[in-house]
Amino acid sequence: MTTIKDVTVEDGAGDLPTIQLTARDFKGPVDPDWCAGCGDFGVLNSLQRACAELGLKPHEILIVSGIGCSSNLPGYFNANGMHTLHGRSLAVATGAKLANHDLNVIVTGGDGDGYGIGGNHFTHTARRNIDLAYIVMNNQIYGLTTGQISPTSSDGMKTKSTPFGSVERPVNPITSAIMNGATFVARGFSGDIRQLTGLMKAAIEHRGFALIDVFSPCVTFNHDNDHPFFKERVKKLEDEGHDTEDWKSACEKAMMWGDTIYTGLFFRTPDKPSLGAREPVLDQGPPLAHRPLGLSSEQAEKMIQRMM
Repeated sequence: MTTIKDVTVEDGAGDLPTIQLTARDFKGPVDPDWCAGCGDFGVLNSLQRACAELGLKPHEILIVSGIGCSSNLPGYFNANGMHTLHGRSLAVATGAKLANHDLNVIVTGGDGDGYGIGGNHFTHTARRNIDLAYIVMNNQIYGLTTGQISPTSSDGMKTKSTPFGSVERPVNPITSAIMNGATFVARGFSGDIRQLTGLMKAAIEHRGFALIDVFSPCVTFNHDNDHPFFKERVKKLEDEGHDTEDWKSACEKAMMWGDTIYTGLFFRTPDKPSLGAREPVLDQGPPLAHRPLGLSSEQAEKMIQRMM
């Protein structure tokens, strides 16, 4: 066994070595510019560990994001990445996945990006059961725009946009995802790297739409739902003997918000095929992106020029 630039190389069959990457190998070329103590660091760390433990390679992964503090994540991760429009990451990721279903497509973003302006795409991506892993860093505030209420902010929360307290009821991402048709629905906490890494591994391996809503505290603009708040309240569903195929029990536990707030896998059903599995054209050969266009080089060039 030898080590080359922090990459562990193990001797395998034949002349070609088997390369086992570590979490460090998924570190991107740019260092995060998040505030010190931001929960998003825990999400990034967990995702790097998950991909390494699954034995994935950077060229096998595409990370798509929208707009927001959390949506900068693709730049901090060593893989293919796309930083797209506000609330439109799931639409872009759907196109990428259907064009190349061999890719492991992971979508990252925040609660404002995903449940606010992106709420429409969230609903229909779940309904279609697209084979994507969607990781939402839920800090219950608009952090990038310096502290307004988001779709998940608590009733009565005082922010820059609600100085006398919010009068809006927050959306529940877990129950919404289950009712809309998602086949893997989980919640994590950025302060529990081990549990979150395990959830991410399971979500990436799941064939269908997988949501992980992650409590990722904003240390700058949300002092109500901080790390101590969650550490005192979060309890793991796996310690409760929860039946992950019981959608009613999953919704009941997801609606609990008080001295006990559950994290873990709420709901999973392996029986509902993803949209890609139901599309015959995807089973008739290699991924669409690798098939001939059926156009001459001149025709292809004209189309490309028209879109530039």
